[in-house]
Amino acid sequence: MGKLDGRVAIVTGAGQGIGAEVARTFAAEGASVVVNDLGANLDGSSVEGTPAEEVAKSIVDAGGKAAANNCNVTDSDAVKALTEQAIDEFGKLDIVVNVAGILRDSMIFKMEESQWDAVIAVHLKGTYNTIRHASEYWRANRGGEYRIINFISGSGLWGAPAQPNYAAAKMGIVGLSNSCATALNGYGVTANCIAPVAYTRMTASLEGKATVMDYSPNNEKISTKNVVPPVVWLAAEESAWMNGRIIQCGNGRIGLITEPSVEREVTTPGVWDMDVAFEEMNTSFKEAVVYPNPFRKPKG
Repeated sequence: MGKLDGRVAIVTGAGQGIGAEVARTFAAEGASVVVNDLGANLDGSSVEGTPAEEVAKSIVDAGGKAAANNCNVTDSDAVKALTEQAIDEFGKLDIVVNVAGILRDSMIFKMEESQWDAVIAVHLKGTYNTIRHASEYWRANRGGEYRIINFISGSGLWGAPAQPNYAAAKMGIVGLSNSCATALNGYGVTANCIAPVAYTRMTASLEGKATVMDYSPNNEKISTKNVVPPVVWLAAEESAWMNGRIIQCGNGRIGLITEPSVEREVTTPGVWDMDVAFEEMNTSFKEAVVYPNPFRKPKG
């Protein structure tokens, strides 16, 4: 018995890297999978090959159930057809996993508007598109065990300096996921995020550089296989109690990210006096603030 027997999933960006690992593992655990990938290069500027077909074929050859889809997730009509493909071919839709993404890195003071728009479109609008059409089906077929699993990044959570577009898109996905976790809960839907740490084509440029981890294809701890277990768990029916949260995984670790909370607070019985407010914040907040990221620590 597989952990996802009888379930049907769409996985975007599933032609390679983490997405391909998720698609193959889902199928090995008994799910029917629609493997979506446009086949674009890393910056999304051109199409290179047909990886969706290759991954789908590898699943079928291994005895699993899969179908390929090449649509661009930024195209709402095409994503609607993707949703319909899953339902037509496999009878229903239980799970949407949003992995599709591109990179167009630049420091904020040099970033072109086209770089910003392209990354926001694929990551944030693409995630919106899949959820928009899947949720319409789930609303009409309430009572299932439906799952939204959105991939985000430490780039957004902690701030990668040369990825303002990517960071903004990923944190936008966190907000979208939180909204969906609240709005769709009554229809049997949960929405959670995965913040992965893995060696992929997106992180290959870090190989050999001085980072907190060894980004190398030879480091099995940051293999894409180490990302997959919590994704399968979130997709399974037994994770129904987890909703609106972020799980970080990779490097041999699986961690639950703390939800935002008020760390330190000062109060007034009426309207703040400006000088008093300044004094209170300078005193109270400075004691509480810690900068684990040395590049974020301000002067003074």
